[in-house]
Amino acid sequence: MDSNTNLKPTQRLDESLLSHIPAFSRLQKAQLREVLDQATCKRYDAGVAVFDEGAQADRFYMLLDGVIEVMRIGPLGERVISLHIPPGQLFGIAKALGHVTYPASAITTVESIGLSWPTILWDEYVAKYEGFATESYKTVGARVNEMNAHIMELATLHVEQRIANALLRLTNQAGHKVATGIEINFPLTRQDLSDMTGTTLHTVSRLLSAWQRVGLVTSKRKRITICRPHQLVELSQAKPSY
Repeated sequence: MDSNTNLKPTQRLDESLLSHIPAFSRLQKAQLREVLDQATCKRYDAGVAVFDEGAQADRFYMLLDGVIEVMRIGPLGERVISLHIPPGQLFGIAKALGHVTYPASAITTVESIGLSWPTILWDEYVAKYEGFATESYKTVGARVNEMNAHIMELATLHVEQRIANALLRLTNQAGHKVATGIEINFPLTRQDLSDMTGTTLHTVSRLLSAWQRVGLVTSKRKRITICRPHQLVELSQAKPSY
């Protein structure tokens, strides 16, 4: 399968795909039809860029299925993962930030499906569709708050706390119950956690191995399960034991 494949035109998308999305939730069925008819639907393989940092922001997106990793490249070429976007959310909304280029890259962590619209439609949607602007800017505000919290964690928390907080965030965003606890429902490598928490791969590996030995988490085949969420919350708030 092509990593960036248009869905067949005969696959007419149903209005219910958008009716529960906050930015479109106040629209009538005919308006939802208009929005869908202006959208392009694409399927992406895992690990591909929907768009790259610094590229012209010529489209904005809504994730139908999958998970998007928002990533920037640091001054020394290091990867910095700032957040993950679950299904049902807008992304690539540089226009809402007053940007003409994308401030970060959007990378699929699993096979994903997304809708996109030309950025030239943004102002029309803001003016025409009730709730589109207010809900979109709420999304922007929530992400800015999340990234600010992330920056504060990097500046003020010990590495043990940072990794615990990162796992808790991902559990809240993409966790599902399994027999042994709550599994983060997409592949997550130790390098990913290192890029999210501003620490080394060695440190992440050491801590996850220690937590696995005491039954706090399990980690295999790029899948992490939180076996004792309450204990992880305590670790996120406690001073390190070393």
